[in-house]
Amino acid sequence: MACAAALVMVGLVAPGPAQARMVAAAAIDPGGVPWTWGGNSFGQLGNGTTQARLTPGPVTGLADVVDLHGGREHVAALRGDGTVWVWGSNQQGQLGLNDRTNRTRPTQVPGLADVTAVETGHNHSMALLPNGTVRTWGLNADGQLGDGTTTLRRTPVTVVGLTDAIAIAAGRNMSYALRADGTVVAWGRNDQGQLGDGTTVRRTTPVRVGSLTGVTGIAGGRDHGLALRSDGSVWAWGSNDYGQVGNGTRTDQRSPVQVTTGVQQVIAGAHHSYALRTTGTVASWGRNYRANLGDGTTTLRTRPVTVRNVTSVVSIGSGRDTGMAALADGRLMAWGSNGAGQVGDGTTVNRSTPVLVPGVTGAVLAGGGGQEYAVVVVAP
Repeated sequence: MACAAALVMVGLVAPGPAQARMVAAAAIDPGGVPWTWGGNSFGQLGNGTTQARLTPGPVTGLADVVDLHGGREHVAALRGDGTVWVWGSNQQGQLGLNDRTNRTRPTQVPGLADVTAVETGHNHSMALLPNGTVRTWGLNADGQLGDGTTTLRRTPVTVVGLTDAIAIAAGRNMSYALRADGTVVAWGRNDQGQLGDGTTVRRTTPVRVGSLTGVTGIAGGRDHGLALRSDGSVWAWGSNDYGQVGNGTRTDQRSPVQVTTGVQQVIAGAHHSYALRTTGTVASWGRNYRANLGDGTTTLRTRPVTVRNVTSVVSIGSGRDTGMAALADGRLMAWGSNGAGQVGDGTTVNRSTPVLVPGVTGAVLAGGGGQEYAVVVVAP
């Protein structure tokens, strides 16, 4: 979602003499152990406390993690055995544990097995099953669970009429699924065109996003969506208050519009967007008041600009107002909002251009970050 997008990733190494801090933001290493740091008021660090920490620490008792995403203040992790584990805020039932009690340590979601992917919105969660169905739970005020109601669900329910999903994504109060035929469907909040169906009508069951075909990747920001097509073109829709759609305007877009080409991965932050180009550089656009575009300024951008000082990028990620890039040589770079230390450079100074995240080596795969906290999975 806005604060939970696929990133990159990394192995965590002990800091040397000049490395007082260790590592980065949201990422996953197949078969890895989660590490967390940052804000922790709801137990979102998963370490058994509600105390913030500025350096990474392990989430004990959870291993073999293959997918992981952070919502606003909760985390969902997928293990290699297909089980789903959650922790953090549960005020809207977003942990799927049939109560509203926060969890400070990982807890298995009952009734879910053979899951292939997980996702998190602000206060809801999603799980993709091998048969193409999607399970959802948590806040449902805008129909973001896709079960035909607006009833909060403390345990997983099934999205209506969806049997061929191959990927999932979430925004604040809306959800997306990529179908096997390369089309995209959406449901939930739509007051700014978040669903891309040409209307502003809230939907409690899936509707098609525009006339998009050949889609290979999807991402959800706070109130906007992104799609990557097989030809490398990027399409966007929804809220455009800060230029996050990237079409040169600040007018909301109810249907997908083309933004750029030559792209291999897309990621959305709260009010900004990133695209990894096939050249190994990164494009960014949208809100920039916390330097989250990485272009050396805090100037809002309604069209793509280039993130400075990063090349040979193999994967990208985003938190609410931060960005990250994993390089081919194994280094992790980060930039943007850093008030809680989420850039990972050992300071709380916002960074308008990428800086090295000390203590990270060995790029692999990655997951996502939440609101002023970070989660990363590292090899055992």
